Amino acid sequence: MSGLTILDWGVFIGYFGLLAFTGWYFSRKKVNNTKDYFLAGNNMPIWVVAISVLATAQSAATFLGGPDQGYRADLSYLATNIGAIIAAIFVSIYLIPKFYQYKVTTVYELLEVRFGEKAKKQAGIMYLCGRVFSSGARLYMAAIAVSMILFSDIAAEHVVMAIVIITTIGLLYSFVGGIRSVIYSDVIQCLVYVSAAIAVIVYLLSSIPADLGQIIAALDNPIDGSQSKLTLFNFDLDFTSKGVFTVWAAFTGFVLMNIAAFGMDQDMTQRVLTCKSAAEGSKAMLLSMVIVIPVVLLFLVIGLLLYIFYQRPDLMGIAEIGEVTQSFSGEKITIFMYYMLNELPSGLRGLVTVGIVAAALSTLNSGLNSMSSVIIQDIYRPWSDKKGIKKTEKHFVNAGRFGMLIAALALGSMATLSFYWQRYTDMPLLAFALSVMVFAYSGLLGVYFNALFTKRGNSTSVLVALIAGFSVTLLCQPYVQDMLNISWFRFDLAFPYQLCVATFISFICCYLGSPKSEQERSKNISFEIETPS
Repeated sequence: MSGLTILDWGVFIGYFGLLAFTGWYFSRKKVNNTKDYFLAGNNMPIWVVAISVLATAQSAATFLGGPDQGYRADLSYLATNIGAIIAAIFVSIYLIPKFYQYKVTTVYELLEVRFGEKAKKQAGIMYLCGRVFSSGARLYMAAIAVSMILFSDIAAEHVVMAIVIITTIGLLYSFVGGIRSVIYSDVIQCLVYVSAAIAVIVYLLSSIPADLGQIIAALDNPIDGSQSKLTLFNFDLDFTSKGVFTVWAAFTGFVLMNIAAFGMDQDMTQRVLTCKSAAEGSKAMLLSMVIVIPVVLLFLVIGLLLYIFYQRPDLMGIAEIGEVTQSFSGEKITIFMYYMLNELPSGLRGLVTVGIVAAALSTLNSGLNSMSSVIIQDIYRPWSDKKGIKKTEKHFVNAGRFGMLIAALALGSMATLSFYWQRYTDMPLLAFALSVMVFAYSGLLGVYFNALFTKRGNSTSVLVALIAGFSVTLLCQPYVQDMLNISWFRFDLAFPYQLCVATFISFICCYLGSPKSEQERSKNISFEIETPS
C-alpha cells in the first residue's frame, strides 16, 4: 500500500475548505428561536429536503458495505427498497399530516396528544438510545476507513482519533446554524460521495479489459456455478441471518423498519418537518425514495465490478489472480477498502476518502441535531415548564447547542464500543449497521400502531411496550444467547424478522393498557377521527 500523496492531500484541503465556506455561509442567518434551530422556520425547499433525507438514510455503511454486498452476493439488497417505498407511502398518509396538524417539533410530541406527556418522554429516550447505537455504529465504520488511510493502521488509539476528528468536524459544522446548516450540508455531502462512487466505477471499467457485454455475461453466470449476481429478487425461504435481503424480508421487516425510520425516527422525520406543509413534506419523502434507488445501485455496481476484477482472471487477461487477503493489520476489511488501499491511484484515493467522510458527516450531522431536539423539546423544556422556570427562546437555542455537544460525546463513545462489538458478531458491515436500530424501532412501532389504529393504551403500557420491544430484540442476539447458555434457547433469526416479532409483542403490550381517564378517551376519539381510512 502506498502512502498519501500531495494530490490526495490537495483533495482533502479542497474538501475541508468547501466545508468551512459552506458552514459559514449557511450559518449567517441569525437563529432566534427553537423553531428556526430545529425546523428551519418551515421554509426548506422540497428538493433540498429530499436529498437530505437520502443523505441521512445512506451513510458510510452504504459507502463501504454496499460494494461488499455486491461482491459477496448480488443485487437483492436493492429490492429491499420496495419496503422503503411502501413505508414512505404509509408515513405520507398516516403520520406526516398528523405532525403538521399538531405543529410538533419532534415526532414524539404526537404521542403526548394520544397517551400523555410521560409517553412522549419515554419514546424520546428510547429514540435517543437507538440513535446512539445506530449513528455510533456508522461513525465507527467511517473511522475505521479514515484510520487505515491517514495512519496506515487500525490501532485502537488511531481509530479513536479518527472518531474524534469526524465528530468534531460534524459538531462544528452544525453547531451554530442548526437544522438549516445540516440540511444544506447533506446536499453537499451527497454530491461528494456520489461523485466519488461514479469516479471509482469509471476507473474500474477502464481497468477491466473486457467489454460491457462480456462483463454482464460473466456476472450473470458466476464461475463457481452459483446463481446470477444480477439477481434482483431473492425468493429463498431463509429466515436466518444469511437471508436478510430476500423478497419476504422486503415486504415484512424492511417495511416496518422504514416506517419507523421515516415516521418515528426524529433523525429522518425532522427533515420532512422543515417543509412548508404536510403536502410538501410528503412530496419530499417520496422524491427521496425515487432518487435513492440509483444511488444505492452505484455502490452495488462497484461490488460487482470488483468481483470481475478479483475473481475473473479470464476477463482481466491474466492466467490467474493472486490471493485476495481481505485483512489489514490482522483485522478483516471489506473488499472495497482492500481495493482502495491497494489499487486506487493518487488523487482518486483522496476523493474516495473524502467520500467516506462525507457519507459519515451526512448521517452524523443529522443525528446530532435530531438528538438535541429530543433532549431539549421533549425532556428539558417540559421539565423547565413544570418547575415554573421562565426561560427565553434564546436560552433554549443555546441549550440546543449544548445538547448537540452531549449527543456528540454519546455517539463518539458508541463508535468506540462498536470497534469491539462488530468484531464479536462477525456480521457484514451493511447488515450490522441496519440491525442495531431494531432495538429502538420495535418498541416505537408497537406504540405508534396502537396510537394510530386502536383506542387502547396508556403511559404505563407505552413504557412496558418500549421495554418489551427492546428486550425481545436483545434476546434474539447470538451473544446474549451465548451468555444465557440455555441449550434449547438458541436460534438464528435475521434482523428483519426479529423486528416483526418484537413489534408484534410490543403492540400487544401497549394494547393491554386501557385509557385511564375520560380525558384520555376523548383524546383517542379526536385523534382517530383525523386518521385516513
